[in-house]
Amino acid sequence: MSVPTGEETESARRRPARRGRLPGRQDWSSWPHYQAAAAGFRGYWYPVVHSSRVTGRPRQITLLGEKIVLLRDGGTVYALKDRCPHRGVPLSQGGQQFPGTISCPYHGWTFDLRTGGLRAAITDGPASPICGKVTQPTYGTAERLGMVWVFIGDGEEVPPIDGQLPEELVDNPAVVGSRIQHRPGNWRFACENGYDEGHAKYLHRTALWRLFKAMPVWNETRIVRRGRWIYRVQDKQHWEADFPGLGKWSNQAWFKMKPPKEVGNIGNTGGHRAVDPVIAAQDYPGFASVSMPGVLRIVYPTFVHYEFYVPVDEDRHLYVGALAGFRQGIRTLPFYVKYLGFVRWLFHGQFSGQDRWMVEVTDAPPERLYRPDDSLLRWRGLAEDTTEARAERLRGEGILPAAPPTGN
Repeated sequence: MSVPTGEETESARRRPARRGRLPGRQDWSSWPHYQAAAAGFRGYWYPVVHSSRVTGRPRQITLLGEKIVLLRDGGTVYALKDRCPHRGVPLSQGGQQFPGTISCPYHGWTFDLRTGGLRAAITDGPASPICGKVTQPTYGTAERLGMVWVFIGDGEEVPPIDGQLPEELVDNPAVVGSRIQHRPGNWRFACENGYDEGHAKYLHRTALWRLFKAMPVWNETRIVRRGRWIYRVQDKQHWEADFPGLGKWSNQAWFKMKPPKEVGNIGNTGGHRAVDPVIAAQDYPGFASVSMPGVLRIVYPTFVHYEFYVPVDEDRHLYVGALAGFRQGIRTLPFYVKYLGFVRWLFHGQFSGQDRWMVEVTDAPPERLYRPDDSLLRWRGLAEDTTEARAERLRGEGILPAAPPTGN
């Protein structure tokens, strides 16, 4: 729950509606870029499939509404638009006739995997004049955290993927357990649910993952920004509450671990365990944070949980859950035993399955918001401002057309 005070409250009164601080009804037109991003934001890297699933056999994926063919050649994964420009047949239905290429199954048009250039039209012979005149769109690819990532942009230079990954995963060795699931519902609902302030304490109170852990009834929190992340900072937790005319309500029970004496911002119950040195060194302002293009980070004392909400199209998304422990060598074995033994089922399965249900049944907007939704509104504002800054940069580089004039 956001409880602004002093200068923060006064600045909120002066801030225009598009900043998302006004309570009650919200008009999605306040965030035009976010509203238009039903199929996702371009200009970012997205995890799409586990690396082990991409082989020398073409594989089709859909990302941001675009059909893409993936193929591994010489150990490298390549991505091209999955539509032959000749007659529109999916290249993913074809195969490799020559090293470093992919051939359409219809007439044998053969494209270079790296450049997308048409190298041969097999059924027109070696001297086909169409060769060199057609280029198939390609996409940037990278492999990190045991997954294949794809970059979809607007013609700009493909940026290094490490600049988008959570910083701690770039600078420190980590062991990762991950799960990728196709889910119904728009990716924005999934992201908003993940960063939502209020739902975990109520929706997930029945989850087996939280069965023996106390949960607060409500929190006093504030949102702070550091770099490209916005954080939920817990100032106070309320473990029980007396609701006027109704009675007392609590998430506690005799079999649950007692709540900590002091509020902590590592782990969503404060926790008693010693914090991993790598995690402690990051000095996170809060345990829950989110960044573009829809990356959630939840910090626990001994591991960090990430969720990537990957847009397939307007009605479907990929839920990519990744749990990282900062260890290597023989110390990775207990991690895998724990993850594969029960965490994968409890956390990435039953626990996140409750979120899946919510995203599937939600039909907002319209919506009527309450105080804890400050986290949701701040995320929308971050997405809006970041996208506008990118659009301005691309317009300045001549990649996007100039914005239409405004005025009377």
